[in-house]
Amino acid sequence: MTQASAMQPTTADLRALLAPHEPPCISLYEPTHHSYPASSQEDPARYRNLLHRAEESLRKRYPARLVRPVLEKLERFGADTDFWIQAAAGLAVFGSADDLRVFKLQRPVPELLSVADRFQIKPLVRSIQRNGRYQLLALTLSEAKLYEGTRDILEPVDLEGGPTTIAAALGPELTEPYTKVTRGPAGTGAGAKTPMHHGQGGRKDERPVDRERFFRVIDRQILERASKISRLPLVLAALPEHQTHFRALSHNPFLAATGVQVNPLALTPGELRDAAWHAIEPHFAERLEKLLDTYGRARAHRRATSRLEDIAAGMAQGRVGTLLVEADRRIPGSVDADQGTVTIAIADGWVNGAAADVRVSDVLDDLAEAALLRRAEVIVLEGDRMPSTTGAAAIFRY
Repeated sequence: MTQASAMQPTTADLRALLAPHEPPCISLYEPTHHSYPASSQEDPARYRNLLHRAEESLRKRYPARLVRPVLEKLERFGADTDFWIQAAAGLAVFGSADDLRVFKLQRPVPELLSVADRFQIKPLVRSIQRNGRYQLLALTLSEAKLYEGTRDILEPVDLEGGPTTIAAALGPELTEPYTKVTRGPAGTGAGAKTPMHHGQGGRKDERPVDRERFFRVIDRQILERASKISRLPLVLAALPEHQTHFRALSHNPFLAATGVQVNPLALTPGELRDAAWHAIEPHFAERLEKLLDTYGRARAHRRATSRLEDIAAGMAQGRVGTLLVEADRRIPGSVDADQGTVTIAIADGWVNGAAADVRVSDVLDDLAEAALLRRAEVIVLEGDRMPSTTGAAAIFRY
């Protein structure tokens, strides 16, 4: 069982939720309050009410021996005072027979409860996306660190055994040590410190060679272990001269054109996060406009569609490269992405856009899940930004 971690979700968390899980799978989304007393009184009461609805649905579909263990995992949060005092703007809880994941979100989410054989992830995709998610490579001559963040947070990413220091990357090929590092007063911001390098001998001609070999290893590691998986824009934080050298050899198509032109060791975590957001924010607005333009041109050449049935068929054929889905819209029914079919459920099972029976799936959520599993890009947009009226739009790879 995965331990609950009331943190911000990452793309790795999303991939874990998309993996097969032992049912029943409960997906619970709740808007929460930052301030007392609502955070300690209204929010836990609402949470317990959602769990009561989940239990009613569970008992209709699953034997009691499966229902109680899953519910007990989720019920413990309802009575945890400290958990609710430290609330954020939204809460997402995912519980199954073999997993439990809890996230406090920086942005509100609509209330949603689902009891099914898999988790509903569209609201979580939207939460991750609307924060403007990116990855950041903090690079110096001696080490590289990868982070994933938004406007509000910046958290380290484990490269799962990949070399992150020049010594680990080059091993016996590394030139004999030629520098030592001390802290000097230079930097950006009050009290900031930055490394000062002092020479220890010759072999200066080897330094550019070491740098190039190290940067190539890091570029390859980041591309294979992070960028190809997350498909997030990558912000480079490095001194200007290192920016030039790294960009000249990089093969990473996700590397953003604008970076943080400073030694990352000279910044506090908060300063590094703010600098990264300042560099990447214009990228998101520009990219969306290009994406909508691409959809319009692709549709004119029959390489894009908004018909749900055609999107599902494209999923089965592996043709969908980008999927746009409407944020607050739900369509009762399900998608068989292997067969490429869409089944629309009876509409009177829904009340005010929400399922009266929480077992009813959502066509748009199913399409988003199928797209992510097939390594397609999923963009969740507000209704007034969608280029279609069906709730979804797809751009085909071919």
